[in-house]
Amino acid sequence: MNLFKQNSDNILKATAPLSTRMRPRSFQEFFGQEHLLGPERALRKIVDSDQIFSMIFWGPPGSGKTTLSLLISRITKSKFIHISAAVSGVSELRTAIRDAEELLGMTGQKTIVFIDEIHRFNKSQQDVILPHVESGAITLIGATTENPSFEITGPLLSRSRVFKLKPIDEDHMESILNRAINDTEHGIGEFNAMIEPSVMGSLISLSGGDARIALNTIELAVASIDIDESGHRNITLQVIQDVMQRSIPSYDKKGDQHYDLISAFIKSVRGSDPDSSIYWLARMIDAGEDPLFIARRIVILAAEDVGLADPRALSISIAAYQATHFIGMPEARIPLSEATIYLATAPKSNSAYKAIDFALEDASLTPNEVVPLHLRNPVTELMEDEGYGEGYKYSHNYDNHFASMQNRPNKIKDHVYYTPSDQGYEIKIQRWHNERWNKNNKK
Repeated sequence: MNLFKQNSDNILKATAPLSTRMRPRSFQEFFGQEHLLGPERALRKIVDSDQIFSMIFWGPPGSGKTTLSLLISRITKSKFIHISAAVSGVSELRTAIRDAEELLGMTGQKTIVFIDEIHRFNKSQQDVILPHVESGAITLIGATTENPSFEITGPLLSRSRVFKLKPIDEDHMESILNRAINDTEHGIGEFNAMIEPSVMGSLISLSGGDARIALNTIELAVASIDIDESGHRNITLQVIQDVMQRSIPSYDKKGDQHYDLISAFIKSVRGSDPDSSIYWLARMIDAGEDPLFIARRIVILAAEDVGLADPRALSISIAAYQATHFIGMPEARIPLSEATIYLATAPKSNSAYKAIDFALEDASLTPNEVVPLHLRNPVTELMEDEGYGEGYKYSHNYDNHFASMQNRPNKIKDHVYYTPSDQGYEIKIQRWHNERWNKNNKK
């Protein structure tokens, strides 16, 4: 008999948190993730038919990754081994693999190794698993809150199918909570808890799509209130706020939220939307993001997206970075806000960004093109005899301090890298450019 199945009911004892006691024991009790587990979806059919292959469940905390794995353990005929990467190491992995190989050789029974928080295993630990997944000695199921592209080694990832779970939506979260409130065997039904729809909505909003947070919060709420005259425990908004204290940001500085929020911030500034820009800035600050990381992105934004449409933007952004480094948080939020608003409301141009990329492309294609003689410095008499510096025009000796010369190799002499936009200061640059170069080219 599957040892995991024997023990799975034991963890549902009364002392376990509500989120553990209420783990679904069938797909009928599993709410959410219809895009993966709907009756006609491939993953559901694969699990129901016990044709399990190596896979990675990727999703935010409380979205059902471990629960789904537990359901698989109930359905599969394979031996199921549960390993937590947070507390286990290579020795546990090697033991599990050795036992799996012996079982397969003696009885033909397969083994599924479920590794919770697999992103905590380093490359060497993941490499221990790889050959045994490849040989079929074990079937791997990994669960992670981190982007597998960054945290799972390429070879192991290529031998697994990634299934992405979504945060639990409001309707399904309400179903999960109501089931717990009414369940007298595993839930809190015996406590006669009552909760108004508006309070339920606030709890769901504060939980951020994490069923574990929502369930454990409501259990603590019930434990913190007395029975009223009608024999019920009335869960109010004040009780929920007292238990939770505040909304807990779902944020990891190395995870998806880190990249998603900074992306939203950058695109809002680029889109000249100061209110949205400030909101995403506040989200990152509230979540505890490194303020110097934000300041560095602001400097890059100034050069890449505002550019020469407002050359002051870069100076202001660097000043914000220096101020952030100098004064630290929480006061640094003010210069960060100032720079963010300035950039969001400034005219935009990516001409400098495009210019250097175009030039780099040419540079990579023409690495052996020689520097024109007139641009070379005749440091020695021999160099002067060779024509170094011949034909060079010292700009300050000419009208408007400008003298037209061909300053690039012949092969790329007509390539245009910098094209001023029609925004802000670049209007002036465009006028200067036309007056100098176009006038000269007509001669």
